[in-house]
This record gives sequence, C-alpha cells and structure tokens, in this order.
Amino acid sequence: MPGLLLFAAALLSSWAQLPAEASSWWSLAMNPVQRPEMFIIGAQPVCSQLPGLSPGQRKLCQLYQEHMAYIGEGAKTGIKECQYQFRQRRWNCSTVDEASVFGRVMKIGSRETAFTYAVSAAGVVNAISRACREGELSTCGCSRTTRPKDLPRDWLWGGCGDNVEYGYRFAKEFVDAQEREKNFAKGSEEQGRVLMNLQNNEAGRRAVYKMADVACKCHGVSGSCSLKTCWLQLAEFRKVGDQLKEKYDSAAAMRITRKGKLELVNSRFNQPTPEDLVYVDPSPDYCVRNETTGSLGTQGRLCNKTSEGMDGCELMCCGRGYDQFKSVQVERCHCKFHWCCYVKCRKCTEVVDQHVCK
Repeated sequence: MPGLLLFAAALLSSWAQLPAEASSWWSLAMNPVQRPEMFIIGAQPVCSQLPGLSPGQRKLCQLYQEHMAYIGEGAKTGIKECQYQFRQRRWNCSTVDEASVFGRVMKIGSRETAFTYAVSAAGVVNAISRACREGELSTCGCSRTTRPKDLPRDWLWGGCGDNVEYGYRFAKEFVDAQEREKNFAKGSEEQGRVLMNLQNNEAGRRAVYKMADVACKCHGVSGSCSLKTCWLQLAEFRKVGDQLKEKYDSAAAMRITRKGKLELVNSRFNQPTPEDLVYVDPSPDYCVRNETTGSLGTQGRLCNKTSEGMDGCELMCCGRGYDQFKSVQVERCHCKFHWCCYVKCRKCTEVVDQHVCK
C-alpha cells in the first residue's frame, strides 16, 4: 500500500506544468461521483470525465478509482464547514459555479483563500480516514496506530479506529498534486502562491490528524465498565473547522523571496509553523460586487440590526444602510410526549422583523 503511494508520487514529480485551468478538484463536491461498485477496473473514461482534475490527480484517479467518491464527499464537507464558519461575514464562502466552485475570488491569495484550501484538504483526510474504517476502500482498513503509552494497562486497545494515517498520506498525494505539477520561476509571485497553497493544505491535514483522539467503550455486567475497549477516532469536523477558523484569525502575511522561499512581511511576528495558515495578498473588502476580484458583494444579505459584530447591519452593509421587512416564520411548538412513543407538536406562526443590506 505505501509502495503504491510512493509510485504515484514519483509519477507526479515527472510531469511538466500545463496551463492553469479555472476549474478545481473542488468541483467533485458539486458533481456527484459514482460509487466504487459502479467502476470498471482499469476504466480510464471515468477519470477523464471528472471535471477539475490536474494531470497528476487524473493519474491518481486511475490508480485509486474507488477513492474518488470520498474525495468528493470530503470536498463537500469542507465547503459546508467553510459556509458555516463564514455565515456571518461579508464573504460567506458562496459557491458560484460547478467548475471553479468559488469563482475568481480564489485567484487572490487572501486569508479567505487560505482557509478554503485548508478546510477542503481537511475534509478529504476526514472522508478517506472514515471510508477506510468502514471497509469501503480495498487499499486500507482499520487504523494501525500503536497503543497510547498513557492508556491504563487493563484497558484493551482494539476495535476499528479511523485510519487517519492513511487518510493523511493519501490526501497529501492527491490534493497537493495540483500544486506540485506547477513549475513557475523561482521567486515569482506565482511560485509564492503555490507555496502558500501547499502550506495551507498541510495545515488543514494536520488539524484532522492531531485532533483525532482515543475513544473507548465500556464492557461489563450491567454497564459496570469493568473493562474498556479503546480505538482512535476522528474529532467532530465542526471542531476541526473551529480550530482552522482560529488559525484564519491569526494567519501570517508572507511574501516570496528571490531564493523561492516564503518569509514574513513583518519579521516581528513569530514564524508560522506547519499548522498555521499563511496568505500573500490582502483581502478585498467584499462590500460590492466586483467581476475582477470575484466579490459577490453584500447587497441583499440578511443582517442583525442589534449586533455590533461582523453580522451587524453597520458592518455587513458597509455603511450603505439596510431595508426592513416583515416575514412569517412557522415553528413547532407546544410539543408533548405521548406514550408510547411519539412526540406531537403544534405549528405556531410568528411575524418577525428582518433586515437586508441595500
């Protein structure tokens, strides 16, 4: 199994750069991918028809066709988490089409782009690790992580854990392939963007890897928990998203040097670790629609009249003001439990004030 991944990595390094495409492997989240049982072994048309793949990723697809559906699931998980984390921001991680997914805004090496690369890479690690545990992939199975040294001696280390080691390795080969194929001049802005993407991909993968923890189940008479079986389990992806959002808030501004390395714009700050996010371009304000930057603007966005945060009407609407309207909301209410065993609720309507940016 590791040999196959090494073979794939060697293939990737031999390819020359092709012209950049507007589409991305993220499009696998927007276009349903066939399940493994639908593939014909060695059938290349499946991979050639998937949109957004680089030549190296297409080759990996041919080697690991059964993985593709889970890469798509991982991308979708990452996009949904991005939209949750930025739901109250001017840029709310909107998807604009099925090819590029996020549109031209990803051409800017901003904090938002950094987060998007990190959370989507994390989504792939998450999905592949779980698919291994569930027996969906022929090249991996349950986690083989060694028993933690601090686990009590009378607890059993077994069960079937999430294979985060395999998920991490495969996600690194697949996600980074699109960047490693590029061959820009040393010290160029384009090379700086490639290094930025690779750094943020790694930060996302490490977030999933490091947050995986031991989970245990009790055994014994009447739940006495006289014996425990433990295994490695992925953290809830919301916790991964929360951590990456913190990394977004503290992301480091970088620039490319003549030697082809990223360096801090402000040397007074600490050097970023492999777990930190970095960016090379300032963020646009995202206030108004701009075809050049890809900003969708905030016109028509709901805002919170009473909030002083980013979701408040003053900041969300960028000082343009807002319109107020009334809407009818229907909710379940007066719920009662009936023996046995169901809950019956009434439907209540409420007229509420809502505000949208001008």
